[in-house]
Amino acid sequence: MTTGTGAMLTALSPGRLGRHSFVVAAFAALVLFVVNAALQPNLVEGAVLISNLKSVLPLLLVAIGQTYVILNSDIDLSIGAVISLVNVVTVSVIGLAGGGAGAIVLGLLAGVTTGIAAGAVNGVFVGLLRFQPIVTTFATGIVFGGLALWIMPQAGHPVPALYWRSYAGSLLGVPVVVWILLLALLWIGGFHRTIWHRHLLATGGRIQAAFQSGVPVVRCRILGYALCGAFGALAAFCLTGDTATGDPLIGQAFTLTSISAVVLGGTALSGGLGGALGSSFGAAILVLINNIIFFANLPFEYQNLVQGLIVLAALALGVFVARRH
Repeated sequence: MTTGTGAMLTALSPGRLGRHSFVVAAFAALVLFVVNAALQPNLVEGAVLISNLKSVLPLLLVAIGQTYVILNSDIDLSIGAVISLVNVVTVSVIGLAGGGAGAIVLGLLAGVTTGIAAGAVNGVFVGLLRFQPIVTTFATGIVFGGLALWIMPQAGHPVPALYWRSYAGSLLGVPVVVWILLLALLWIGGFHRTIWHRHLLATGGRIQAAFQSGVPVVRCRILGYALCGAFGALAAFCLTGDTATGDPLIGQAFTLTSISAVVLGGTALSGGLGGALGSSFGAAILVLINNIIFFANLPFEYQNLVQGLIVLAALALGVFVARRH
């Protein structure tokens, strides 16, 4: 890296709030957890905590991937369709390969390759060909969703018991879902310290200045989308383990909720500020809100209203703190 590039990355690096943008989300998640525990006294029991972790884990993984796109000042509206496509590809390959342990490994490899490839396609369109991110990923989402329906027109294709039992089981006495969470957090901490993370921040902060300073802007944008596709694939694997079946529509709800989690976690939609740790807390906030609404026994007709108001309040708190800094 040249001296000029290093100086630019330093100039474009976030300040104190940028480095700790997850603090507000972490505090909000803690408050919501306490409220949830008051409404659900058995929340702190091991089995219940694992059940809640299974609920939040797919969204958390998608939010991590979406963060790397948004840090570039881009957006991925196709990630829900990518999740569906990975799900049906994985299940189909496992079935075609015979359903044994080797078939599961082959299916997982096919699935993660599909996710990365789909993300890279988005990255080429946006980064190399300079298409508009919103329009492009909306269009590719339609294509990916159509491919998922073409591969598996109807839900219901089961996966082998070995798959879902492994996902629901333990490794070295620790639940597999906890291992997945720990590995995700280790990734966040490791990648945050790399030059590529600084490149993402620089690209999203001032793309023209970053380009002129030698930052590989095109590769950064492709990388962001490829990472989003990879984490979308991991989320699809978790959903497949939960449902034990293939479903071409399984990822629909994750597009907008992942973006909400990223914003709640303190990452700016304009790019260049935030991080994946905050997005993880944002995902937890959304799941905890749903739990609170359920255990508060609110009438059905008020549930969406209350959920929307709570999310807006959390977003407003984040904006207020940002302006104070």
